Amino acid sequence: MIIVVVLLAVYLVANLGNGGAGATAPTSPATHAAHLPSVPSTSATVTPGGGAAVDVYSHARAGMLSDVVRTDPPLVYVPNLHDGTVSVIDQRTLKVVDSYATGREPQHVVPSWDLRTLWVNNNAGNSLSPIDPRTGRLAGPAVPVADPYNLYFTPDGRSAMVIAEALHRIDFRDPHTFALRNGLDVGTACEGVNHVDFAPDGTYAIATCEFAGRLVKIDLVHERVLGYLDLGRTAAPQDIKIEPAGKVWYVADMNADGVHIIDGDSFTRIGFVQTGPETHGLYPSRDGRFLYVANRGGHMSSDMVPFPHSGTQGSVSVISFATRSVVANWPIPGGGTPDMGNVSADGTRLWLSGRRSNVVYVFDTGAAAGADPTTGRLLTKIPVGREPHGLTVWPQPGRYSLGHTGIMR
Repeated sequence: MIIVVVLLAVYLVANLGNGGAGATAPTSPATHAAHLPSVPSTSATVTPGGGAAVDVYSHARAGMLSDVVRTDPPLVYVPNLHDGTVSVIDQRTLKVVDSYATGREPQHVVPSWDLRTLWVNNNAGNSLSPIDPRTGRLAGPAVPVADPYNLYFTPDGRSAMVIAEALHRIDFRDPHTFALRNGLDVGTACEGVNHVDFAPDGTYAIATCEFAGRLVKIDLVHERVLGYLDLGRTAAPQDIKIEPAGKVWYVADMNADGVHIIDGDSFTRIGFVQTGPETHGLYPSRDGRFLYVANRGGHMSSDMVPFPHSGTQGSVSVISFATRSVVANWPIPGGGTPDMGNVSADGTRLWLSGRRSNVVYVFDTGAAAGADPTTGRLLTKIPVGREPHGLTVWPQPGRYSLGHTGIMR
């Protein structure tokens, strides 16, 4: 008989063990190493043989909305990088219902760990603009923060992690005031640090280094670099997502047109899945069976500079977590440039920004028909501002957010 239990992950560890070949010790002391809160638990199923199978996304299934967000209006927040604005789309009518200025070059709209604020990352504006998800409007003045390309939160909610890409840093800050606690220099060995995901027990994270063709493994307890993993001389890693079982990680590679498969604990590359041109954003389905992969290659807008594969057609590939292979591919008729986004709360819609097409794409995932990935298709394109990037679909299921466009646990 299968018994559902709670797997308690203790955040304090004295030693994370081997961080992979080439792991290096930091030169700066740890800023805090004791008296940290425990990481919220992940669900596990105990088998008759005694093994526990982790389910990372068990609390982010379709409809599992926290009481904190249950009454928030169903909206999509789209940062328009070139315009310095956020477009707001009603999920029900598929219409833009609002637009407002935030700051220079907004890259992503990020749910806070406590789900009460959506933070607009004004990268060139060196600030974070707060949105109140209960009203869909700006909630106050922008908070000064250096180089906020992206934003994450440690699994215990104790710290915000501002991804300062141009500064080669991950800045650990207060999650509410954003006062700096510790600036972790990942160095030019991780040039272009941009996307992150987290181990099930919260002891480490892995970040992508776009311009160095590497990954970096971070000890979250001591806030130090454990080591780097080369993905190849021409690699350009983008988004990163861990599988539901918590063992392997998928890393989108824009130059390789596919997804690397990484063993997180040993920090080794164990496979590769070809998907499509300019592989970029990664989003798990609400039932935990599939990974939606945005292949960004497509037609560019007239005001955008050329990118590799710029004349090819963008698409969404669907990878089965069970087989680690592509089981479907959803084209964009006429071409497109799907980038970043997320899945609706009920799992029936995949929303993606059209980075070089100035639109938002809405896909039917097939979840309403039993999550058959072969039925996925483009529903519509919604015009927004210029160069839309890391949009957030809200509300989303989950107890807390680890950042980006909604990494929910």
